[in-house]
Amino acid sequence: MSAARAALEEAAADAVERFGPVHVRTLADRIAAGEPASSVVNVAPVPGLPEAAQVILAAREALGMPYGEFAAYLRGVAAGYEHRRATVSVEPVWSGPSTHGVPVRSTGRVLVELVGEAAHELVLMTYSAMPYEPLLEALRAAVARDVSVMAVVETLQGAGSALAGAEPASAFASVEGMQLWQWPVGRRETKGAKMHAKLAVADRRALLVSSANLTQSGVSRNIEAGLLVRGGTAPRRAAEHIAELRAKGTLTRLK
Repeated sequence: MSAARAALEEAAADAVERFGPVHVRTLADRIAAGEPASSVVNVAPVPGLPEAAQVILAAREALGMPYGEFAAYLRGVAAGYEHRRATVSVEPVWSGPSTHGVPVRSTGRVLVELVGEAAHELVLMTYSAMPYEPLLEALRAAVARDVSVMAVVETLQGAGSALAGAEPASAFASVEGMQLWQWPVGRRETKGAKMHAKLAVADRRALLVSSANLTQSGVSRNIEAGLLVRGGTAPRRAAEHIAELRAKGTLTRLK
């Protein structure tokens, strides 16, 4: 495969993952209609989309692909993404003792793999957190490759007497560039309500929901159970719900 072809495939795949098949298909329609580049790149008022469209157009020009063929290629990428997204896999994930007769994947391994595969966005939620070095290493690597990494954590004030010691957010102090968010006590409608969710979402494509906190005990020693969901709408819906909570001010920045 030529470098130009590889650049086009990477740019198209990046665009459909980040902005969805609808925008990529609209981009293809404008190209097929012969609209100028200024119109093509402003296909929708979505942050980052004009820049992604420019990269796609530059890749087409470097390859010398005719516009009609190029538009058909982008429509194929959008259709392939929709087909893949419609395919859902659900896998059980466990912490704690293993059994030989029933092989299952461990929470720690799946969590680190999920962080490692994120290319654009990684969202974590946890009630309690303690430094777990394999996870911290994976998070630092994700930040280094320009993944947007954020975690929503409980606070000692929010947990009341249920948590003690260091703030859960301090578990991620070694991950420079990672965003930390909280559910402020003053914004909880019910007294005693807890930020008790435990999940990880990578690129809105894969979702790990588990009973395990992001601690050594949670991901390896305790008996904890969860599900890893790939495809379908669940990963995107989870990430969108958290994004909406941030936009409404229900969640606020700690760091």
